[in-house]
Amino acid sequence: MRTRERLLTLIFVGLCLSGLPAVLSAQNPPSMESLDHFPQNTAQIRTEGGIQKFRIWIADTRQRSEQGLMFVHSLRADQGMLFPRNNPGPMAMWMKNTLIPLDMLFLDAHGQIIFIMHSATPQSEAIIRIPAPIVTPAEAVLELAGGECERRHISQGDRLSLTGDN
Repeated sequence: MRTRERLLTLIFVGLCLSGLPAVLSAQNPPSMESLDHFPQNTAQIRTEGGIQKFRIWIADTRQRSEQGLMFVHSLRADQGMLFPRNNPGPMAMWMKNTLIPLDMLFLDAHGQIIFIMHSATPQSEAIIRIPAPIVTPAEAVLELAGGECERRHISQGDRLSLTGDN
């Protein structure tokens, strides 16, 4: 009888502990910088239908890039976040701890959109990158609320520029 009780206790403790990290991380996201402290700018995307404007945060450091839009519960239609790189090359993104769908616009060195991932799945750990056969290196990624590219008719080939106002 004692062996059976110990076994049941061990199983119960194991089950409780296996779910503990998930419960703790769901309740308390890691300490993050307020988006109010990120540099900000206005981005314009020139489309066939006209200019689309967005107020964007700029993830200008490694820590800000790693944080991105994690744990953000909503994003206005005119907001976004830009992830610039110092040198063009392969860029990979994911949606871990991102609670809302996002459109990801991969940009070349001239601000031209070379690929769009529409409405990336929230909290997915799938790697998002420019698919073959596109070989143009990305210099930045702009994240917008999921569905904004479709609503605003933003497409591959359109061009982004920053207005310089902060």
